[in-house]
Amino acid sequence: MHTDLPDFDMPNEEQVHLAAESFRLLSDPTRIKILWALLQGESNVACLAELADAAPTTVSQHLAKLRLAGLVKGRREGTFVYYSAADEHVRRLLAQGLYHADHIDRDGQADHQAGDQTPAVTVRTAS
Repeated sequence: MHTDLPDFDMPNEEQVHLAAESFRLLSDPTRIKILWALLQGESNVACLAELADAAPTTVSQHLAKLRLAGLVKGRREGTFVYYSAADEHVRRLLAQGLYHADHIDRDGQADHQAGDQTPAVTVRTAS
C-alpha cells in the first residue's frame, strides 16, 4: 500500500532509535527548562538549577544524559563547566514541541483555528 507511493521512504532503524532516544530525553519538564535556558546562552549548573527550580545535583544528572545524547555540550574553564545547546537542531526540536503544546486544547485535540505557523515562543541562539 505505502510502498506503491512514489516518494515513500521509511527511516532506517538507527535513525528511528536515535530519534526515539532524543524524544525520550526531551520528555522530562526539567530537561526542557534546562534546554530552554541553554538556548538563551551558555550557563553553568548553579544558574541552570536556579532557572529550572531544581537541585544542582539533579541538573548535573540531567546535563550528563543530555550531553551523552548530543543535545548539549560543555566547555571547561578552570574548575567550572559551561553548558550550551549542541546545535540548531536542538532549537528547532524544542521550538516545534512548544509550538505544538500551544496548539493543543484542554481535551488534547489540535487547535485547527491556528493557521499561523509561527511559534508563540521566541528562541534566541547564543552568539
